Amino acid sequence: MHIPPVESPPRPPADLRTVGRAFVVLALCSLLLLVLVAAEWPPLIDLDGDVSRATHRWAVEESGVTHASRILTDWVWDPQTMRILCAVVVVWLVWRQSAWWTAAWLVVTVALSTAVQQSLKAAVDRARPVWPDPVDSAHYAAFPSGHAMSATVVLGLLLWLLHGYGPGRTLWRTAVTVVVVSVAGVGLTRVWLGVHWPTDVIGGWLLGATVVALAVLAHRRWAPGPPPGAGSGGVERVP
Repeated sequence: MHIPPVESPPRPPADLRTVGRAFVVLALCSLLLLVLVAAEWPPLIDLDGDVSRATHRWAVEESGVTHASRILTDWVWDPQTMRILCAVVVVWLVWRQSAWWTAAWLVVTVALSTAVQQSLKAAVDRARPVWPDPVDSAHYAAFPSGHAMSATVVLGLLLWLLHGYGPGRTLWRTAVTVVVVSVAGVGLTRVWLGVHWPTDVIGGWLLGATVVALAVLAHRRWAPGPPPGAGSGGVERVP
């Protein structure tokens, strides 16, 4: 009597497995940093203080760089600017692509990211740096950096969506450069201006990247419709 072989369950695509592994690593790193910051681990706190004191001294001396940093952090890379950019993309997805599911996914992800960010700020309640001669000011608790996390989430998601549409080499390289410079730049300006400790920014980057990885997994698993290029107008396009 012939017994047919038992088929193993289908494995997820290689790219999904890669994103899944990235999510696990990022989540563990985020959790570790969160615990160390909340516990005020002395070596980490000392390192934060040393870096912050040095950068603040430079910020006081280099007024031109400090002024440029304030413009970039308050206008170009501000979380509100990120939300406006996200809203523009959402309108384009609905109006030009009829990609309602992806538009809703983008809105929900950014909203949940903001909620997580504010919840962690309230839970950790870390004080911001205090200087006798401040060059800038900020409100709410320090960890994680809202600027760093918002830029990482919004620009990371938009870069992934752009990749799904098969951009040309020049456009793709330009987009990657803009995203990398923006995400790195906003974090550095927050430390330079003395309104965040370095680990606040690193925490924002890690948490933001974790959110992006989780959102990509959710989109690839549940988004309706064929992959890019498989359909025409009115069809949900899935990167």
